[in-house]
Amino acid sequence: MKLDKTICVAILVASVAIPAFAENPLISGAFSADPSAHVFNGRVYVFPSHDIPAPAGSRNKKGFNMPDYHVYSSENLFDWTDHGVIVDQEKVPWVDGRSYSMWAPDCNFKNGKYYFYFPAHQKDGRNAIGVAVADKPEGPYVPQEKPIPGVNGIDPCIFIDDDGTPYLTWQAQGNVLVVARLKDNMLELDSEVVTVNHNVPRNGLKEGPFMFKRNGKYYYSFPWCERQTECICYCMGDNPLGPFEYKGKIMEQNTDCWTNHHSVVEYKGQWYFFYHHNDYCREHDVNRSICAEYLTFNEDGTIQPIVPTQRGVGITPATNRIQIDRYSAIGDSNHVWVEYNRTEDPFAGWKTVFRNRDNYRRPIWIEYDRVDFGEKDLSSAIVHVFARVGGSGVIEFHADTVDGELIARIPIEAKDEWQDASAAVLKQLKGVHNLFVTMPDGILMHVDWVQFK
Repeated sequence: MKLDKTICVAILVASVAIPAFAENPLISGAFSADPSAHVFNGRVYVFPSHDIPAPAGSRNKKGFNMPDYHVYSSENLFDWTDHGVIVDQEKVPWVDGRSYSMWAPDCNFKNGKYYFYFPAHQKDGRNAIGVAVADKPEGPYVPQEKPIPGVNGIDPCIFIDDDGTPYLTWQAQGNVLVVARLKDNMLELDSEVVTVNHNVPRNGLKEGPFMFKRNGKYYYSFPWCERQTECICYCMGDNPLGPFEYKGKIMEQNTDCWTNHHSVVEYKGQWYFFYHHNDYCREHDVNRSICAEYLTFNEDGTIQPIVPTQRGVGITPATNRIQIDRYSAIGDSNHVWVEYNRTEDPFAGWKTVFRNRDNYRRPIWIEYDRVDFGEKDLSSAIVHVFARVGGSGVIEFHADTVDGELIARIPIEAKDEWQDASAAVLKQLKGVHNLFVTMPDGILMHVDWVQFK
């Protein structure tokens, strides 16, 4: 199912940013890309760029249009708060206020201040990287009057080593990744600019670097366009200025979306990988949305490759609306699949379609993992469902496997409208389990969400 650009424009005009989503994409109600994730004050803060459909007067009608930056935060990776605009192209003294060029940013903390680094076109058209400073991660941020001297390029990443030394890495002119040490004031270079020796085996576009440290090793990662779309690669080294040894890919090429941009963060003992995709605007790939996955290391420190998922990260309370279309696994695609709730407004989310074709005898199912049933008994199970006349049947909930313990069995009456159908909980569960939703009987049913009370 595809959306044209006029639909995406209508969505943007009609919508405001709505946080509180656990699954991928993390944010609904606004397009977001290039996520820079950091842990500040016990919360995860994500500093993405902000895609919009090309507005009137844009010089780049078919490309990226990015006017400002928001910051989002979460304590549980389920509920995300939008703290609003922190930097706007029209309010930075050195930026061309109609360039829509506020691309991938980054942020970090030092000396009691938060330093937000962002690229944009100067009024003479050249790319530069500026800094905005705040007392809190959510702002307000005050942009500096001028960009960083001697730093021409895009996609900054600010890395602060264990000894407090700050380093800035970015894509410089000529498709070159570079790194330099910063002064303690975080606003000026304190070393020569070093070209990163990343040893990628073949040529291709390289941008969006991100550096982090684990167990004494420095990880230098970046998007690399090997063929038609970008994968995420990484190198390892013993010094933030290099040299680095190429280790391979963290994430393979995207489908449908030619760009990718990422960050890596450790939070409460778990490592996470943030990236973007164009889930909410599939007709083209210049309106993107941020996502997250778990990141796992091998014993030698190398990274296990990540496969993008709809489910993403986090544990979903059973008492919340569980969006099963953001699934962990799915059955036969001829009998169960996912599509938009409303093609004219993809921010309304998705639905799961169950359809029994050709007297199919095996279970029709979808799995949603990591559901927290808590410690208190639950009385009822609910499914928000549409079953047209001729499509009535049964929806069942099972624990941990497709034929696991039956949690609830909900008869569905055929109606030409959406309804909340419910039934008593048959098996009480405690703690975190994987949930299987199945259709053992029926012809055609659309399921938006399920919930326990």
